[in-house]
Amino acid sequence: MKLPVTRRDFLKTPAAAAAMAGAPALLRSQSPNDRVRVAFVGVGNRGAYLLDHMLKVPGVDVVAVCDIVGERAQAAADAVSKAGGKAATFADFRKMLDGRKDIDAVVLATPDSTHKDLDIAILEVGRHLYAEKPLALTPEDCRMVVNAAKAAKGIMQVGFQLRFDPKINASEKFIHSGGIGKVLLCHGTRHGGDLPRNIPWYFDRTKCGDIIVDQGIHILDLFTWAIGTHPLRAYGSGGTNLFIDDPPGRTVMDNYFVIFEYAEARANLSHHYLDPPGFSGHQVRVFGSEGAIDLYQASWQPREKKPPAIRLEVPDADKDSTYMSLAAFIENVRLQRRPPINDVESAMRSTLAPIMGTRSIYEKRIVTWEEVAG
Repeated sequence: MKLPVTRRDFLKTPAAAAAMAGAPALLRSQSPNDRVRVAFVGVGNRGAYLLDHMLKVPGVDVVAVCDIVGERAQAAADAVSKAGGKAATFADFRKMLDGRKDIDAVVLATPDSTHKDLDIAILEVGRHLYAEKPLALTPEDCRMVVNAAKAAKGIMQVGFQLRFDPKINASEKFIHSGGIGKVLLCHGTRHGGDLPRNIPWYFDRTKCGDIIVDQGIHILDLFTWAIGTHPLRAYGSGGTNLFIDDPPGRTVMDNYFVIFEYAEARANLSHHYLDPPGFSGHQVRVFGSEGAIDLYQASWQPREKKPPAIRLEVPDADKDSTYMSLAAFIENVRLQRRPPINDVESAMRSTLAPIMGTRSIYEKRIVTWEEVAG
């Protein structure tokens, strides 16, 4: 599997060209009868949120919903009905795919540990797939998903929805255009309260890959997108200092720091659940030879200029990132084989980075890209 090595190489790829064009605001290719029939697999916390936004995307019919918990499946079908549609309910996704040949695309939002098997099964039957991150929990499983996606008839888009946030997308486009010069450093914080107690698998690292793989992955994806290549080395430190055995049986951390070294840049991420409400929060900033940019604010400051920072022009500034991501997926399905800006190979890089960080934290050593890339 060939992965870009330098930012210059990355910017020559179709995915980068799509990124620089920005996330699509409207489904421009749609005709009145050009409808896409979508099924959902997993309609719990995240899946229900995705369903709510998908029901707002023009030209979509949600025709089936699947969940092993019958009450969740029925609640999802009720939401479809309330929006004016009709969705059949299933407990077994294979029966759904075998029984409903009219399904064009599937949205998958199941626990992280199930992603590899379900992704591959859906791709193998020729459906387009919007799959939640991470790609998988091990490098070997990631490679299996990548191979399945390359062999598949359908398009696979991975749910790194922050790439479609209007401010972040405009900021990344500005970085790729050379607006801050050569990228030198990325800095991110994800500070907040603990994970929701009503989702037990969040607290089991065998099911979620620990908090860097399930949660920190979003910021690491933005780092990798900004720098344009994969990290070479990672070193981190973390553990559980506040929420010890809370909830009972917890095996995930409540805090960590990790540093990534790239060929021509560095990145660091501070991620913890120790924050008092509203104390620090989330931040992603990228520093370059000509200035620095705040991705969440879409504002940048030239190196020699004092504040205030310069606000970027942000198309569709009021649009939700999840809606924009799903709308882009539906447009890609209609256009057939248009490379998503969060395609399977970019998802591979952005999943292996947190796996590197997690391994470094657990084993208390520097972990290299070669160890995980195979």
